[in-house]
Amino acid sequence: MTVSSPAVPGEAAQPIVVAAVDLGATSGRVMLGRVSAGSADSPGTLALEEIARFPNEPVQREDGLHWDIAALREAVLDGLADAHAAAAQAGERIASIGIDSWAVDYGILRGGGLIGEPFHYRDARNDRGVELVHAVVPFEELYERNGLQFLPFNTLYQLAADEAITGASAESSAQSSANGIDGIALIPDLFAYWLTGERVAEETNASTTGLVPAATATPQWDAELAARIGLPAGILPRIVRPGSTIGTLTPEIAERTGLPRATAVVAVGSHDTASAVVATPLGATGSVFVSCGTWGLVGVETPAPVLTAAARDSGFTNERGVDGTTRLLHNVMGLWVLNECVRAWRADDGATDDLDLSALLDAASRPGVRFTAFDIDDPRLMPPGDMPARVAQLSQEAGGGVPDGRAEYVRSIVESLADAFARAAAKASALADVPLAAINVVGGGALNALLCQATADRAGVPVIAGPVEATALGNVLVQARAAGAITGSLADLRALVAATQRTSRFEPR
Repeated sequence: MTVSSPAVPGEAAQPIVVAAVDLGATSGRVMLGRVSAGSADSPGTLALEEIARFPNEPVQREDGLHWDIAALREAVLDGLADAHAAAAQAGERIASIGIDSWAVDYGILRGGGLIGEPFHYRDARNDRGVELVHAVVPFEELYERNGLQFLPFNTLYQLAADEAITGASAESSAQSSANGIDGIALIPDLFAYWLTGERVAEETNASTTGLVPAATATPQWDAELAARIGLPAGILPRIVRPGSTIGTLTPEIAERTGLPRATAVVAVGSHDTASAVVATPLGATGSVFVSCGTWGLVGVETPAPVLTAAARDSGFTNERGVDGTTRLLHNVMGLWVLNECVRAWRADDGATDDLDLSALLDAASRPGVRFTAFDIDDPRLMPPGDMPARVAQLSQEAGGGVPDGRAEYVRSIVESLADAFARAAAKASALADVPLAAINVVGGGALNALLCQATADRAGVPVIAGPVEATALGNVLVQARAAGAITGSLADLRALVAATQRTSRFEPR
């Protein structure tokens, strides 16, 4: 890896400074990233500074479950203002901004403004969208076209159920224009639009919509499929690739944040999993990634999509990655179930934040704690609600009885999640025709030693845990490479991660 403009011999290159906006399904953050390339005497620099962290909670309205996008927008802008101030105080300048978030959800733009609040992917309207789409395009054909695992919240199902789009403009694109609908923007692209005024769709996130053909080298919308499910022409924006400059800040955003108008907004792997995989220090062939947060995304990186019947029937999805790669992965329920149980217990204890998750995990790790492995992907666990009651029911159905105490609940959830990770890792390796060598866990799950050890035990291979902030690191690395501060392939970027970030290793017992 080299610096595009060499520094004075014997002196270390000054790191480039970028801002990473990382929006998860339960929280968001704004980070400053500092990156420089290595030399004969130094592995280089890759460091994060957390500037702002804020909650991201769904809100229930009369028409369904939504994201509180206005609050999220204000938190992001406040975070960027704080990032500018922190950089300026250190005598630094933010070169660019990159945005990643969860996938599939979108906002509708009319007259340059947002119509209402984006629906949450856990909203019940998705069931109707599945029926509408499958009535005209069977799932088997969909998989041949888009390579996506069946998930009822995939964007094309949401769009089919969205009367603001199909109801207002099903007749023609002219009708759409008459109603003033500009089109849609996926969540990270919506924030990029607010910052720059440019409406685009970044490739890795666009591939999760179900409307991008999996087998084409150059990303493009499947116009014929969009028309068949009732979408008007023109609502889908142009697709850009990671590393592209989307635009620079509008005067209003520059004034709001203090950042110069010339500050670039760069397309990163805007699907948070795509950014996380960039910064996953994958080793030998056969290394499986697990990006574990609210969801657990388990898979392998492949040079091309795997569109076989075996992949389809196993529930594996093909999502575009950075540098033309494919992420062949399976969605597992992730830490959602555990987090929802903790939320319920806090409410039972008086709605305090005093319930210590680490203490619960320590208690669950003790020898002799009874557990039952149940199906962590059971669709009954998808919606918010009384999660402990659902876990108790599934444990009973699996033959283990109701867990006795919170430690048994936690142990049962963790063991069930580890079992799902191990099975998905083995299946991913088989579908990609590579031996399973190791499992790399990144994200919040990398902090959960009980989960990492249980996954290693069940999979029979080592688990390498970390980095925890892989998503933000991947976001930062793509920006730094786009600016020319570093060069190289994904392997080079991962080598910098491996040289600068701490990981832990769990051997199977």
